[in-house]
Amino acid sequence: MSPFSFTCRREPRLLHRRCLSKYATNVLGGPLGSATHRMYFEQRGDGAPLSPWHDIPLVASSNPTSSKEYHMVCEIPRWTNAKLEIDTKGAFNPIRQNVKNGKLRYVPNVFPYKGYIWNYGALPQTYEDPDHVDADTGCMGDSDPVDVIEIGQAVSARGSVHRVKVLGVLALIDDGETDWKVVALRSDDPLAGKVHSVGDLESHMPGILQATVDWFTKYKVPDGKPLNRWAFDGSARDEEYAHSVIAATHDAWKKLVATEKHTKFSLVNTTVESSPHYLTPSDASNAFKAMTDITPGQMYTSHRLPQSSPNDAYDGGPDQRWHYVRTDHA
Repeated sequence: MSPFSFTCRREPRLLHRRCLSKYATNVLGGPLGSATHRMYFEQRGDGAPLSPWHDIPLVASSNPTSSKEYHMVCEIPRWTNAKLEIDTKGAFNPIRQNVKNGKLRYVPNVFPYKGYIWNYGALPQTYEDPDHVDADTGCMGDSDPVDVIEIGQAVSARGSVHRVKVLGVLALIDDGETDWKVVALRSDDPLAGKVHSVGDLESHMPGILQATVDWFTKYKVPDGKPLNRWAFDGSARDEEYAHSVIAATHDAWKKLVATEKHTKFSLVNTTVESSPHYLTPSDASNAFKAMTDITPGQMYTSHRLPQSSPNDAYDGGPDQRWHYVRTDHA
């Protein structure tokens, strides 16, 4: 067992627990919209804590004759504004709300869109290496797991894990870094048998790619930033190209999780036995209990969450106004 340490502090009691097929989630700290809110993952059944970044397998299907499917961890449900993400620095990598300059982050509503226009999440066991310059984009990685935009019909739950089929990929250039956006469809979506690539989208989901590029181009402008840039002039690459991007970022993750010492990320895991950061499920449960003073899997009565105030849009909560962005002179 490797040395294991946390910056420990006692968290508030468990708010609620939800089961998601093989996995379950525990919400600790404050309610959604508070700086202490954390959603942790555990193995359903034995209650052992796990990392959604390191312990959920990337590849969902091991059958080499079937279409390759991946797991997606949903961080942000469609139509919502809170910028939630896997905490790559926190022990066991819970989902938390991003904070910038001391304030919780929400994406503004850029007309005609409301919040995120797809289910947004991450591919586990991937890493966009900031020390690697991509040959096609000319930029380094952004130090995060690969982002997924899931464009299916259902609104996915925060923290849910889904099998997805990859249709293609877009390459956003964000602050000079490559920020891949994998376009995917849940394998159980009604259109999954008809849509196999980004080339099929205009026939079955007309306008979705154009809206996606438009959304990412403009969404930071209300915060005073310029329009975002794209590699490939904002055109999507096909599923084969996307598979190659995913394979490369999976290899980068393998190197990362095998690193002996790393001060930037939490690499603690319960499945990668060759990793120096591996913990047995029993040791992980003990460490998690010491960190949170809660036994994983134990149920607690849900706290009543406060109602939003009428002034939330201007009081640190999501801004519910429309923002109109012109691109002809920006």
